Amino acid sequence: MSEELDLLVIGAGACGLAAAIAAHDAGGTVAVLEKLDRPGGNSSLSTGSIPGAGSRFQKAAGIEDSPEQMIQDLIAVAGHHDADDVLEMVARECARVCEWLIDDLGARMELITAYKHIGHTVERLHAPKSRRGQDLVDDLLSFVDQRGIPLAVGNAADDLIVEDGAVVGAIVAGEPIRAKKVLLATNGFAANRTLVAEFCPEIAQAEYFGAHGSTGEAVTWGRNLGAELGNMGAYQGYAAVAYPQGQLLSWTTIEKGGILVGQDGRRFGNENDGYSGYAAKVMAQGEFAWAVYDRPIHEIALAEEEYAEMSEMGAIKWADDPRALALEAGIDPDGLDAAVAGYEAAAKGEVADAFGRTIFGHAPLTRPLAIARVKPGLFHTQGGLMVDEGARVRKAGGGVIPNLFAGGGAAVGISGKSGAMGYASGNGLITAIVLGRRAALTAMEEIGAAS
Repeated sequence: MSEELDLLVIGAGACGLAAAIAAHDAGGTVAVLEKLDRPGGNSSLSTGSIPGAGSRFQKAAGIEDSPEQMIQDLIAVAGHHDADDVLEMVARECARVCEWLIDDLGARMELITAYKHIGHTVERLHAPKSRRGQDLVDDLLSFVDQRGIPLAVGNAADDLIVEDGAVVGAIVAGEPIRAKKVLLATNGFAANRTLVAEFCPEIAQAEYFGAHGSTGEAVTWGRNLGAELGNMGAYQGYAAVAYPQGQLLSWTTIEKGGILVGQDGRRFGNENDGYSGYAAKVMAQGEFAWAVYDRPIHEIALAEEEYAEMSEMGAIKWADDPRALALEAGIDPDGLDAAVAGYEAAAKGEVADAFGRTIFGHAPLTRPLAIARVKPGLFHTQGGLMVDEGARVRKAGGGVIPNLFAGGGAAVGISGKSGAMGYASGNGLITAIVLGRRAALTAMEEIGAAS
């Protein structure tokens, strides 16, 4: 890499890989650095779900949607925040990005019609058939390999090279790699306990279940360069990580009509807050919670490979009534019996739900009942470097830092200013791929204009 690159990508998750492909296909010379021994980051740990508002796949399925509807949906969840302009750009471009991945590149993805998931009023998530982000990462890696794009794993960028206020490369193992443009695709800072405590104190004590590489270099480097930060208090939690298996209990189990209870067997909130927003409530009520649902819901969730594996690992216990189920799980039988009875009365419309839940999925629950022990966790942060609609990093005092771009968890997210309630399904991955691709195209346009 002795010659100057057009684009140096730091980080090999979905953001960095998508950017590398887009830059290469636009005629650029590009290379990707990844500090860990394997690429993927949080993208590999996700379900690979990407919203695409108005995609051709929605139209073929008879689903009416638009960027305007997606903007309305996400603002309803997160409110207005530091990155409203980024949200609008993402909503405009996400359908084309889904079509680019599937039609142009050949990613093994499809429109999900079995559920909408949190924050979406229509079915607009596109995901691998397996519902595993690793499959999307594997596809992107294959596309990178097909193009002969250099990808150096186990090579961390130590710092950025800055000359006259402009970024012109990075230092790797003491050696400079020069580039006309640099993209920070390093994810967020959820693995950096100091930064989490500074910006997201309410979740700082939660166990971290995301990728180990999310240690906040983009925030550190950006601060040193005077970059503007945005939405730094926002994060994505997950309310139900199966314990001790360590895998996500599919939120489909709750969305389709299941509930979460504590050691006392009783519910403690409105599960419709979603898997991210509900995480802090689960953490506040005790170390563990227990998900309760039924066999029809179980059968729906079995379509997701991770859930099927978790089931095979013995995470789920069954019983014909709530009291027996509680004894299986080691929680209070009187409490669970009362909780299920009250919830089912609400689901039947006989009484108002005690916690204001109004969406009950397939409830009331049939017998036998399933139960799984879970704990809450932190998955990734949603704040980062402020960027413009071209994914250029903004300066705190106005303008942009020349030649520096950011995407994915390194950039500002679209999940609200603080907390986890603003997170909608796919928010992390859609900003990763849309901003990564947009950064690459903007960089190539600027290089072309300067030549």
